[in-house]
Amino acid sequence: QVQLVESGGGLVQAGGSLRLSCAASGGIFSRYAMGWFRQAPGKEREFVAAINWSGGRTDYTDSVKGRFTISRENLKSTVTLQMNSLKPEDTAVYYCAADQSTTAALPIRVYQYDYWGQGTQVTVSS
Repeated sequence: QVQLVESGGGLVQAGGSLRLSCAASGGIFSRYAMGWFRQAPGKEREFVAAINWSGGRTDYTDSVKGRFTISRENLKSTVTLQMNSLKPEDTAVYYCAADQSTTAALPIRVYQYDYWGQGTQVTVSS
């Protein structure tokens, strides 16, 4: 069983930055693709970013491209989401997720992920 714990959320003004971290335990982290999702009140959980097992491939939803960067450190079993130029519409609970499958394509759907963290709140004020 894999446990994921997010940290780094908070309140920031528009244009500011936050760095989210996700610490994994209980599994072989270096084998998993990792992703970040977010869910705003009254909305469905949506894909934000994903990274493959080695860190060599990444994918982002269009609305965060050029502003957010996903990275990972396999020796530390952590994945990070650096968020710059934040906008009020980025306000949501952010979730870290792990995909233990070995498919080549990066997972971008909620159902493709096997394990989830509890989420961390990000609030961007205008």
